[in-house]
Amino acid sequence: MKQSTLLKTGIIGTLVASLCCFTPVLVVLLGALGLAAWVGHLDAVLMPALVFFLGLTIYALLKKDKGE
Repeated sequence: MKQSTLLKTGIIGTLVASLCCFTPVLVVLLGALGLAAWVGHLDAVLMPALVFFLGLTIYALLKKDKGE
């Protein structure tokens, strides 16, 4: 995978996961769709996704600094 693709994926994934974690955007969306019962399980998915995308971003930045 290209360096720029890794970095873009990491940054976009981190922004989306943090937007859904720290704002009520996903809660409102699920409520509007009639899927409010899923709100209780969001933390089990969003926090690991946030950690994964943060790690991917850090990995891409470190790889970029080494010039690989």
